[in-house]
Amino acid sequence: MRRLIPTGEATRPVEFAQDAQPVPAPDEVLVKVEAFAPNRGETFLLEAPKPGLTPGKDVAGLVVQAAADSSGPPAGTRIVGHPPMGGWAEYATVPTHSIAVLPDEITTVQAAALPLAGITALRLLRAAGAVAGRRLLLTGASGGVGHYLTELAAAAGAEVTAVTATAERGARLRELGAAVIVHDVGAADGPFDVVLESTGGDALAAALARLVPGGTLVWFGQAGRTPATVDFFDLLAGPENAVIRHFHYAGAPYGPDLATLVRLVAGGRLHPEIGRAADWSRTAEVLIDLRERRIRGKAVLTIGASR
Repeated sequence: MRRLIPTGEATRPVEFAQDAQPVPAPDEVLVKVEAFAPNRGETFLLEAPKPGLTPGKDVAGLVVQAAADSSGPPAGTRIVGHPPMGGWAEYATVPTHSIAVLPDEITTVQAAALPLAGITALRLLRAAGAVAGRRLLLTGASGGVGHYLTELAAAAGAEVTAVTATAERGARLRELGAAVIVHDVGAADGPFDVVLESTGGDALAAALARLVPGGTLVWFGQAGRTPATVDFFDLLAGPENAVIRHFHYAGAPYGPDLATLVRLVAGGRLHPEIGRAADWSRTAEVLIDLRERRIRGKAVLTIGASR
């Protein structure tokens, strides 16, 4: 079978290679991958790839071999999955605790856009606590996580202020429920009860300064790749006793959260924002555009005929 492997080259981050079809563990299904979605964090791993790296954590496709322990769906079932690696290939193995069955009304392209970004958004919202009637500031809002989080938080009753680099990158967020869209944290009109911060650098301190006293900042990324600096004494000018919480989405099982996302999409309550869909022959090009923030929302690559 064919899979994409890292090259270590910035202008051509992946290339095709022949590989043996993976052999599933007893609690894994073998999936014929029809679509996969790269994440921007994965593009960073490709800059200096570790030996043997096989990227790919977001897949959708068809089960062609059921789990030997009978823990998952039978062969012929359409699923979305979140494997630990290896998804940028014609076939991938996925633990049964990290898949959800797809109904007919959800395409594999939509489904592939769900796992990492959607699970992160769900778990971030839980970390934020009850948001109904609360003011929420979201930085880095134009990516996959930001679109899902904006829609979920607004539906839960939050007043969402979304920060995006440009008006074009924030165009869809208003439709998904954002009350205000700004293009710099400094333009956000606080104070806010909750800040969800993912850019790092100067943005973190600026966002922190806009919290109410005792408010919470959940730090879930550093997309700008610049370390943040916080001055203890600055907090005395406003957000005294603020809580800064480090957040990482990871932790199996992922199946229950995937099932929730699938249910929300099927019910018309969550709308994957897919800024680019292309054949996987164009993966290198798409990865570069994703790394350089030229894609709004999610990018999805398809293998053969996707449904």
